[in-house]
Amino acid sequence: MCRLQLVLLQVFFLMFPENAQPQPSSSSSAAVPTSPDLGPGTLGWTVQSSSEGTATPPDVLGISTVGPTLVTSSAPRNRTVEVFPVLPVCICDLTPGTCDINCCCDRDCYLLHPRTVFSFCLPGSLRSSSWVCVDNSLIFRSNSPFPSRVFMDSNGIRQFCVHANNSKLNYFQKLQEVNATNFQALAAEFGGESFTSAFQTQSPSAFYRAGDPILTYFPQWSVISLLRQPAGVGAGGLCAESNPAGFLESKSTTCTRFFKNLASSCTLDSALNAASYYDFAVLKVPRGMADLQNMEFQVPVTVVSQVGPPVLAGNTCQNVVSQVTYEIETNGTFGIQKVSVSFEQTNLTVEPSPSLQQHFIFYFRPFQQSTAAPLTGPRSGNPGYIVGKPLLALTGDISYSMTLLQSQGNGTCSVKRHVVQFGVNAMSGCKLRVKTANCSHLQQEIYQTLHGSLRPELIAIFGNADPAQKEGWTRILRRSCSVSAKNCTSCCFIPVSLEIQVLWSFLGLQSNPQAHVSSARFLYQCQSVEDSQEVPLTTLVNFVDITQKPEPPRGQPRMDWKLPFDFFSFKVAFSRAIDSQKSSVPPILILCLLLLGVLNLETN
Repeated sequence: MCRLQLVLLQVFFLMFPENAQPQPSSSSSAAVPTSPDLGPGTLGWTVQSSSEGTATPPDVLGISTVGPTLVTSSAPRNRTVEVFPVLPVCICDLTPGTCDINCCCDRDCYLLHPRTVFSFCLPGSLRSSSWVCVDNSLIFRSNSPFPSRVFMDSNGIRQFCVHANNSKLNYFQKLQEVNATNFQALAAEFGGESFTSAFQTQSPSAFYRAGDPILTYFPQWSVISLLRQPAGVGAGGLCAESNPAGFLESKSTTCTRFFKNLASSCTLDSALNAASYYDFAVLKVPRGMADLQNMEFQVPVTVVSQVGPPVLAGNTCQNVVSQVTYEIETNGTFGIQKVSVSFEQTNLTVEPSPSLQQHFIFYFRPFQQSTAAPLTGPRSGNPGYIVGKPLLALTGDISYSMTLLQSQGNGTCSVKRHVVQFGVNAMSGCKLRVKTANCSHLQQEIYQTLHGSLRPELIAIFGNADPAQKEGWTRILRRSCSVSAKNCTSCCFIPVSLEIQVLWSFLGLQSNPQAHVSSARFLYQCQSVEDSQEVPLTTLVNFVDITQKPEPPRGQPRMDWKLPFDFFSFKVAFSRAIDSQKSSVPPILILCLLLLGVLNLETN
């Protein structure tokens, strides 16, 4: 009988290990994952202290901890790993055959460690982590080879979480919650200086990185400066001259200049003179600053359009620069190889006080030494569309970006047009000056003005659609106006508004959804006009998200799973003992007494 009691006493202590807590597989120094790492429903969790741990070190599994309260996913630093993490698709690879900047999964970059060249990795180009959690009361001891943690939510409920090393298991994730309580702490932890100096005291870098300012050299004055791309600031869009152009950042800016005395500014203002945009040399790489006499590091700017200096002729200032387009060819770490510039010029009337809207376009492309055919145009996504990228249209075999109306300074319709950006609703308008009195010709002219010189026939389903493969395009539905109006023999029924409706949705993995266009429709609004000299026109585009988000697979445990009270009788009692820390011994003592009573009856 004494021996039996000793055995039951051993069982009692096995059920209550030291400190009466399960042994998590992590140490107290482990970091708390952010909400994207933990998945939905885990905001406000805290890690529990533990003196023992059996988890595999994070560095072995490609996970590094940063700071005392955060866990982020990154590639190991001290060992050789696969060049590109396992991803279903590389969504930031937008240019075929060329290394896309900051796209760490682009195989055209041929980089073993992309972070040594790129300033950051675009979202979706690194493996994302996933945590799978169950109620802590269901786990007594973990022998999982993956990192695991025990967390406590705001309600005091412990959850046992295992880091699943599979990027396909993470679903739509919530952003980190920022409120008045933690704002100051987050700003102090992640904040830094607002502005950085263009020139550093240390030796210049061996090559340009993405976003670095481009250095220029003026031989006649022996002055080093930066290649500028003026941009509009303020409500009026005034030109800011000090805005530097970023290396490998192809973009367009527009700004406005106002003149109090154009008669004197016509020939004295360098911003109006085309020569001020090419009378310098561009340094191939930053280290060219150390040897300015070496012409090998200097690239002259080539003018590819016919331009002349500003000339004041009576009440008109002629040859004023209205648009500057730089085309810069680069060759990886070898730097800039060729720079060409083209101009558009206009004439301004001196009186009354005029204004000038200037456009500055910078376009970077890879340097091609051979005469091989150029690569296809840039994508708007790979495969799914990216918000802000052009919406692709097709007419015949010609692929181009869909556009909207754009007005000039006096409100009339301009030859230039706004590019339709995927996911961005927009509206524009202008006044069309009628050139013909024939109704059918007027209708054709207005239709062409509304949708552009090319009439869109098909729209790309994905951002990487190939014009040669028609199955990757969907036909645009349209409704046109009738030829004439009723009860009016001299009236002409013409379109005055075009609304582009685009239905789109996400498809694919929930961890990496891809946006695609389901259908598009052109709706024309028409009205009758009679002997009108100007017709106001309007174009607008509206994107409608029709995504039907599926539920996660049933194979993944959920945070709200409920079990019967007697499903795990020992573990339920054990869990309640941990949570309450009160009246935990009586249930176990009662159970032991019942067992002793049954055994005594059997022995008797």
